[in-house]
Amino acid sequence: MDSNGVSFREDVWVEDIESIKRIVESTGFFYPEEVEVSVELIEDRLSKGLESGYFFLIAEKNHVPVAYSCYGPIACTFGSFDIFWVVVHKNYQGMGMGKRLMEKTEESIRRLNGRAIYVETSSRDLYEPTREFYRRCDYRVEAVLKDFYSPGDDKIIYVKRLQ
Repeated sequence: MDSNGVSFREDVWVEDIESIKRIVESTGFFYPEEVEVSVELIEDRLSKGLESGYFFLIAEKNHVPVAYSCYGPIACTFGSFDIFWVVVHKNYQGMGMGKRLMEKTEESIRRLNGRAIYVETSSRDLYEPTREFYRRCDYRVEAVLKDFYSPGDDKIIYVKRLQ
C-alpha cells in the first residue's frame, strides 16, 4: 500500500469484470463497443490465465478497484509490449493515480524482460489530456497513422524504451 492508501494487485477476479466496466464508463471517453472490449480482455484473462497474453494491474482504494492497466507482450517480437488500457475512474483523476499506475505497470513489464512499451491513442481533441499524460510519462510519438479510426481521427503511437 502506498502513502495515499492505494494498493496494487496483479491477480484478476470475476468481480473485476464489473469494476473495470464501471471504471472505463466513468471517464466518458469511450464508445460502448470500446467498453465491451475492455470487458472482453479481462474475461479472456479469466478464462485462459496467462496464456491469454493479457496482464492486469489493478489499483484499489479501500479494497475497491479505482484504476487499472492492461498490457501484454507483442507477438513475434523480442521484449516489445503493448499497453492496451490505462484507465483511472473519473473520481480519482488528477491525483497522481495514473502516473503511479503507469510506473507500476512499467516495473511489471521490466520484470517480464520488456525492452520497449508501445501505447496508442486517438488524435481527437477529447484525447489531448491522454496524450499529455503519455508525454509526462516520457513516452514519445513513434508514428501517426492518418485517418485510422475514422476520417480526421488519427492513431498516434507512443513508445518508451526501457533499455
